Amino acid sequence: MEEIVKKQMITLPEVREILSKQDVESMDQIQRWTYDYVSKFAKIEAKAAKKMRQELISQCGLTEEEAAEIVNVLPKSLPELRSFTFGWKKLILSETLGKILKVIDENS
Repeated sequence: MEEIVKKQMITLPEVREILSKQDVESMDQIQRWTYDYVSKFAKIEAKAAKKMRQELISQCGLTEEEAAEIVNVLPKSLPELRSFTFGWKKLILSETLGKILKVIDENS
């Protein structure tokens, strides 16, 4: 069994990038299902996802988990974004929501 070296929150595009480096035939069933899922639902390239995630953390004060969730979904409107932030159970100012949408727009 492989040793866990590092544990880190990553986005769907980053998962796709990691799995795409493996031969599909050598993947186990879970890896194949995961690769199929991220191939269908990752909306941007991994490099852009990493940049966006970092900007959401540094410019908007989001956690790694919150930033990854936003990158995975890429909400396009304020009501759509609010539906995600509502579930975080913390107050996100309208100004911050605007910054989040700006980061998404600039990187996708």
